[in-house]
Amino acid sequence: MKRRDLIKGLSIGIPSIFLSEKLLAFDSVLNYTSEKRLIKGPFKSNWESLKQYKTPEWFRDAKFGIWAHWGPQCQPEEGDWYARLMYNEGSSQYNFHVKKYGHPSKAGFKEVINDWKAEKWNPDQLVELYKNAGAKYFVGMASHHDNFDNYNSKHQPWNSVNMGPKKDIIGGWAKAAKKHGLHFGVSVHAAHAWSFYETAQRSDKKGDLKGVPYDGNLTKKDGKNKWWQGYDPKDLYAQNHKLSEGSEDVGSIHKQWDYENGATVPDKKYCDNFLNRTIDLIDQYNPDLIYFDDTALPLWPISDVGLKIASHYYNQSIAKNGKLQAVINGKILNEEQRKCMVWDIEKGRSDRLEPFEWQTCTCLGSWHYNKSIFEKHRYKNAKTVIHNLIDIVSKNGNLLLSVPVKGDGTIDSDELAVVTEIGKWMQPNGEGIFGTRPWRIFGEGPAQKSQNPLKAQGFNESDGKAFSELDYRFTQKGGVLYVLGMAWHETGNAIITSLSTGNSLRPEPISKVELLGGSSLQFERTVNGLEVELPKNKPELSYAYVLKVT
Repeated sequence: MKRRDLIKGLSIGIPSIFLSEKLLAFDSVLNYTSEKRLIKGPFKSNWESLKQYKTPEWFRDAKFGIWAHWGPQCQPEEGDWYARLMYNEGSSQYNFHVKKYGHPSKAGFKEVINDWKAEKWNPDQLVELYKNAGAKYFVGMASHHDNFDNYNSKHQPWNSVNMGPKKDIIGGWAKAAKKHGLHFGVSVHAAHAWSFYETAQRSDKKGDLKGVPYDGNLTKKDGKNKWWQGYDPKDLYAQNHKLSEGSEDVGSIHKQWDYENGATVPDKKYCDNFLNRTIDLIDQYNPDLIYFDDTALPLWPISDVGLKIASHYYNQSIAKNGKLQAVINGKILNEEQRKCMVWDIEKGRSDRLEPFEWQTCTCLGSWHYNKSIFEKHRYKNAKTVIHNLIDIVSKNGNLLLSVPVKGDGTIDSDELAVVTEIGKWMQPNGEGIFGTRPWRIFGEGPAQKSQNPLKAQGFNESDGKAFSELDYRFTQKGGVLYVLGMAWHETGNAIITSLSTGNSLRPEPISKVELLGGSSLQFERTVNGLEVELPKNKPELSYAYVLKVT
């Protein structure tokens, strides 16, 4: 096979199983090809240039997105980080894996990939459900820390077209999102596979297989007469390197997330491969949004590949759309970096009205599907989701909600009930959410006073007091002010102190107050606030309501 034939074969999507023998030999050619494909334009691959970024209006209007954080780690239905923790001797995932698949010296995560078939997956049906729930954008997971690409990847033979479901997962999600008029995004987490999979280099410390290396040490030649013959486990596990300091502690990865504190730093080949894969993903599927599960950008600060990806993505968006329509999400951004992309807070929310648009990502249960959460009925309920959404939107943010997907491609009955109820609340009340902008202040009431600060990338969503009938949030649109009440007044009238007479926040007169989904209401404006007489028959979903003030 000649170089040009290999590149042509990759570009038209020939399954990598036919090409895997040649991939290593032509790795430098493929790297060169991706570098040449980087689009030139106003954005350069440095932070100063990326500060030109302006959040597109579609994202500012959208407010609510739904995410399928779905890949082979959902197949066991044992929760988060299965591909790492299944190599942690004695853990619940390890014990499950030994019983279900066998000992990780022979049957490792690659066997989970082979077991994942996604046999009941119907992306059209799910995306339609999410649209009916009010989602304006949908995000599919392109790759997780497990280093498996859920698309027709030209630079990672371990992908969902070649094995497992043998389906283009991202292609299917993209088609469904387009059909239903939702903006489409992808999430990319694979930059951390280098450290994430270090547990796969271990061996048991006791028992009959004490000292026998786990399958992260296997090579291509070990696959003879196996189902994975022709594939190199090193391409999946990325473990041909020295272990990071303290790697025997499974939790050590958290303090080494930015390649500090003794972490072994990824080599150039690894970084170049990540660049190639991500550029290929962008060019194939043209997403409106890319969520990076990284501090700032992937592999920053040890490599500039994240900066190259960002500049290419922005320049490509301008070239295709005539203006910048792309969104990048990154975590733990400093003040300057927040000018370059959209800051994402994981399972948390800001305690203030932010000057730049931002996003909270959270999930109904665990990030990867965990059947015990369903069995114990421990998902977030619709009330919690709606309260978080209102608070986030009032502070200039969006909410990206993960609805965990089972290995077979379906969601369970509890999740369906929550998503359906969210849509039911949105029908009369979405006017106060979608297309709005923050008001002069985000809200009033006692709940905010107990809001704790962010921890690392977030993790403060459950802190503080529950919202009460004294808590209000504000949004505005087209000269209309929306007052979002966070609990129904069972006795007495609603009093919004920020709208009192003589208050500089709202000097304009108020002529009408309506309950969305209801009718006009009686009100009086005094020095104590805007006092509104709510109807005696409260709405069915009264844990939050919206007053339209004109």
